[in-house]
Amino acid sequence: MTYTVAVRELCEFTAKAGDLDLRFTPAPTALEGVAGHTVVAGRRGAGYEREVTLAGDWREGARHLRVRGRADGFDAAAGRLEEVKTFKGRLDRQPASHRALHWAQAKVYGWLLCEARQLAAIDVALVYFDIGSQQETVLTEHCTAEALRAHFDTQCRRFVAWAEQEVAHRAARNAALAALAFPFGAFRTGQRPLAEAVYRAATAGRCLLAQAPTGIGKTAGTLFPLLKAAPGEQLDKIFFLAAKTSGRQVALDALARMAGPPGPGGALPLRVLELVAREKACEHPGQACHGDACPLARGFYDRLLAARAAALATPATATATTTGPLALDQARVREAALAHGVCPYYLSQELARWADVVVGDYHYYFDLGAMLHGLAQANQWRVAVLVDEAHNLVERGRRMYTAELLPGTLHDARRSPTAAAVPAVKKALDRIRRAWAALDKAVEAESLAPPAGADGYVVREDGFPPKLLTALQQGSGSLSEHFAEHPEQADSALQAFYLEALQTLRMAELLGPHSMVDVQRPRGAAPGGSTVCVRNIVPAPFLAPRLAAARTATLFSATLAPTHYYADLLGLPAGHAATEVASPFAATQLQVRVARHISTRWAHRAASAVPIADLMARQFTERPGNYLAFFSSYDYLAQVAEAFARRHPALPHWCQSRRMQEAEQRAFLARFTEDSEGIGFAVLGGAFAEGIDLPGRRLIGAFLSTLGLPQINPVNEQIRARMERLFGAGYDYTYLYPGLQKVVQAAGRVIRTPEDEGVVHLIDDRFARAEVRGLLPKWWVIQQSLNRL
Repeated sequence: MTYTVAVRELCEFTAKAGDLDLRFTPAPTALEGVAGHTVVAGRRGAGYEREVTLAGDWREGARHLRVRGRADGFDAAAGRLEEVKTFKGRLDRQPASHRALHWAQAKVYGWLLCEARQLAAIDVALVYFDIGSQQETVLTEHCTAEALRAHFDTQCRRFVAWAEQEVAHRAARNAALAALAFPFGAFRTGQRPLAEAVYRAATAGRCLLAQAPTGIGKTAGTLFPLLKAAPGEQLDKIFFLAAKTSGRQVALDALARMAGPPGPGGALPLRVLELVAREKACEHPGQACHGDACPLARGFYDRLLAARAAALATPATATATTTGPLALDQARVREAALAHGVCPYYLSQELARWADVVVGDYHYYFDLGAMLHGLAQANQWRVAVLVDEAHNLVERGRRMYTAELLPGTLHDARRSPTAAAVPAVKKALDRIRRAWAALDKAVEAESLAPPAGADGYVVREDGFPPKLLTALQQGSGSLSEHFAEHPEQADSALQAFYLEALQTLRMAELLGPHSMVDVQRPRGAAPGGSTVCVRNIVPAPFLAPRLAAARTATLFSATLAPTHYYADLLGLPAGHAATEVASPFAATQLQVRVARHISTRWAHRAASAVPIADLMARQFTERPGNYLAFFSSYDYLAQVAEAFARRHPALPHWCQSRRMQEAEQRAFLARFTEDSEGIGFAVLGGAFAEGIDLPGRRLIGAFLSTLGLPQINPVNEQIRARMERLFGAGYDYTYLYPGLQKVVQAAGRVIRTPEDEGVVHLIDDRFARAEVRGLLPKWWVIQQSLNRL
């Protein structure tokens, strides 16, 4: 079998050496890089060829590599092949290891070009383009074809052992996946139709939106068919993306079961990598990521080969607690990393190239600098993407493509040690401050908030304020120069503002109907005290290319209705498929009661506290057990909890608090046992409203004292107006659909297995409306709630 490798991947494997060096230095954005390449190409003659596609073969006996890529440019008249690199700052500060990598890539392209066009010699040039000055620095070597071929041979020989290992691994993996049986016995009711829909989408190369009830095993029901489809569809990777740690753990557990029993020869040869946040993996928090500060960064690339081999090796023995011989979870990666003296976090990033399934957060594939998407594009992988609890991707996508300028961040930067010591930095920050203050004066005059309102609020229909934009562009340039000149100086406050400014500038460049610019100024704030936001409303234009880049993508959740709402906001392709799996639960398992005599509207909340408390107490008395009660805010929760404790002091209850730590959350859930009784008060949309599993008597009911509608405020009203213009359904897209999605998710905590029985109280008269009931699960049979008290 031939192993195909991209030029970039080949050279990053063979030519990287020395320290991991992530000192804070400015780097061009992707857009700046593309623009820089365009400028360089535009300066060349008419015969200049851009992005020359090249491919070649390396053979040695039975060994065979196919190497491919695109050279940046070739000037046939001058006989010069160019590798263009954009940069910011001073070129003489570039680490020697970076330069060596660039030459390695350029010379591989040089040989591929000589071979393709039968050239005896060419000039190979590194063209360094300074984004700031727009100047080029050109480094040229005249190379014979024979010398370039020798360089190519050297790189391929260094890589071929890994390529052979990968070919063998792929063959063994595909053979095992072709024979893989569903490891959980019989499919649960509803699980097979889901799996069949995912498999059909994979074999057709389509995107699928799949709504399936809570409790049927959606994670296993989506992973299994993709694993089965991988050999036939020649999938390189499966990316399982989740919004929360709990979702990632469920996927890891399911994959461990699919991998089979631990021990030599007893498990599926499947490499499953868990990606965790940097702060969870860092062994030396507070240390900078470079060889002078962190021992695990020193000589990182020199020891990477051995660490990578150790992580990917199948153990000779395995214990009963092993999750699988190729489960690259946080513990295993850490063990391999520390045994070889390298950083666990960055070892896991490297292992993403060699894993079959990667389990991580949404942002690894969907945000602007997404690592997994970047690797997939660079290496031309065929990938399948699974998006767990995909209803969360709307809000998460918005956050990924939103940028905020916060006055406190600028305040801290202006008082940083660097600003005090470096006049150019202080001048740049002061210029931004003045432009910001001038903007605030306009906000005060144009504010949409009434005079008695807490905040001034303005939407800039003309785009990002031009004077502030200019100040940010000039200021970020000055800060770039400073960081490039002094990479060893760590100033966290200045860096924080610089990153905030860069993100704002990036999103300002990408402004369109999908986003808006707003300025919010607290009443009484001094000029320069506003928050300036490039607020994404519709993430579809950013998410759509990521979904289209995958061979297949399945977005699944228990709450994806109505489908057109998610298709519009997530950017699903026009030919996407949609499926709704029927519930495996009988209507008799769940009593759904509407309390039509109670209103939870803002104006009625104080009056509603006692009726809600009494309804909860009556239900508890009728059937003692464990319940969850959900409210729209902590304040509302506290109001009802106080009324409940006062009127029913003998009934046990406990409350979610603001900013609960993980240990406190575990303690909250630990009170729900098979033998306990009581009511847990929680906030809708919070940690206990989705992603938790309390089957059997651990949870027998829920009270929903809210429709979950987002607060009516100037921001949401502007979003409503924009949604009305884009989709003709402003209120539904802004308030109704997001609110009821949270309600259904929270209610879904009650029935988790075919044996469960419980009750859900929907407390508000609006739940009786036809347009609301039409968005609730079809299998619910809604009744009148307990008699009015």
